[in-house]
Amino acid sequence: MGRTHAATGLLAGMALAPAVGLATTHQVLVFAATTAGFALLPDLDHPSASATRLFGWLTGAVSWMLRRTSAAVYALTKGPRDENVKGTHRHLSHTLLFAVALGAAASAGCAAGGPWAVLGVLAVGLLLAAEALGDWLVLACAGAVSWWCVTAPGGLLTELAGVSGWIGIAVAVGCFVHCLGDSLTESGCPFLFPLPIAGETWYEIRPPKHLRLHTGKKVETRLVFPLVIVACGLTAPGVWDYLVEIVHATAATTAGGPR
Repeated sequence: MGRTHAATGLLAGMALAPAVGLATTHQVLVFAATTAGFALLPDLDHPSASATRLFGWLTGAVSWMLRRTSAAVYALTKGPRDENVKGTHRHLSHTLLFAVALGAAASAGCAAGGPWAVLGVLAVGLLLAAEALGDWLVLACAGAVSWWCVTAPGGLLTELAGVSGWIGIAVAVGCFVHCLGDSLTESGCPFLFPLPIAGETWYEIRPPKHLRLHTGKKVETRLVFPLVIVACGLTAPGVWDYLVEIVHATAATTAGGPR
């Protein structure tokens, strides 16, 4: 589900950007690319995931530590009806608690580390997103950042320092969008941990059986993913307003035509 996770993260970023005060095209694109990238990060708890392979042995070591931590937390907190599993993949990093904590950590780190820390978080998000969606995203964001450099009143570094307030939101939303996506699959996702449900601390949220997605199958790859990409295009800055204007103009022309 890598591509679909990234695409839904991109869509969430496009839709949410105006709510956090981002209006210009370059700001929205950078925000959405960050959200798309971090929509892949929860799978850092899997040894072969894109996030695990991103920086070689470094992210591999972080993945190993995350799996050990997740297993320990699962063993300590599992309820009487939770499954007898290791508690590594789709556990600790696939929770709302993890998303909020990572977003808060990213925000605090960027506030303390300044524009270079912000740039580091943005770069990680972009590299993850490009791994799933293609190098075109790198080119688009490079163009957006270049335009940002030209138009920013105080320079790019000043602008980067100013985005530390929303960088944590992008990280948290991306991680949570991943959880929502996984909750539509056969395995579900325990993103409400540690809220106990039906005797389970790690209760897998998922829809009725006939509505669950099979990862990598035709419904996901040929229906869900293309629809999400189309929705991303429609939520891009100015696109929807432009389409509405075209519809109104067409309707006015038709109404005023010969009878």
